[in-house]
Amino acid sequence: MAQINPGAAEFPHRQIADQLRAQIRRGDWQPGERLPSIPGIAEQYGVAKQTVQRAIDQLRVEGMLITKPGSGTYVRGTKRRLNRLSRGRYGGHRGYHADLAARYRQQLIEVTRAPAPAEVADAFGVQDGADLIVRRHLVRVDDAPVEVGAAWFRPQDAAGTSLERMEAFGRPLYQEAEEVIGRRYASASDVISARQPSREEAMILQIRPDTPVLHLLHVAFDPAHKPIEVSQATWPGPQTTLTEEYTIPGPAPDPDPDPGLALA
Repeated sequence: MAQINPGAAEFPHRQIADQLRAQIRRGDWQPGERLPSIPGIAEQYGVAKQTVQRAIDQLRVEGMLITKPGSGTYVRGTKRRLNRLSRGRYGGHRGYHADLAARYRQQLIEVTRAPAPAEVADAFGVQDGADLIVRRHLVRVDDAPVEVGAAWFRPQDAAGTSLERMEAFGRPLYQEAEEVIGRRYASASDVISARQPSREEAMILQIRPDTPVLHLLHVAFDPAHKPIEVSQATWPGPQTTLTEEYTIPGPAPDPDPDPGLALA
């Protein structure tokens, strides 16, 4: 029988969560594999089902487990590594990355006109709720949803173009936008924050409503620093890591001494 220590300071459900987490990390259950039932785990530990449920809930918030109604609880092995935030979309040579396409399957789910959320309206410098063109998408890895996002454009820039049609492009979105809008992407800013998901985001990403998410606001500018595109992306926090790699400059050489002082 699996054991907990009743005399430990740690609550029983946290002890069980620690042991289940350790089993998952060492590979006792593989990604996509179903865990034993809650009554079965409760019997193993000799505790109430509610105690096991709390342990399962904790691991779901951490992103290690996913519960499918009517089916059971499964190991969720998908973890998306975000490298250098949005800069990867442009690439070293402003080209299409086949390796990203192989790992991340992006599905266009809606192209419409919609009221601009406050952060998008602020980025474009328009009124809250202004009518903008939006292209919404969902990204999956191994059929697990890992990102819900949207790209926004002003109607005066993109109305009647391919950006307003429900069609995917055989190249990155920014390249299509540059061609049809006639303005080059010259710079961009990324603002990332942590928050609770909306009800719709939690449902699409298959996470609990109390699972934190990471949210990115990406604004792309032309050479005159006027916004071309404002994009949003939301990821389940526990399944997402942000990675930034960079070089550290060496120490600067000491300045030459004052020649006048050297001759004194």
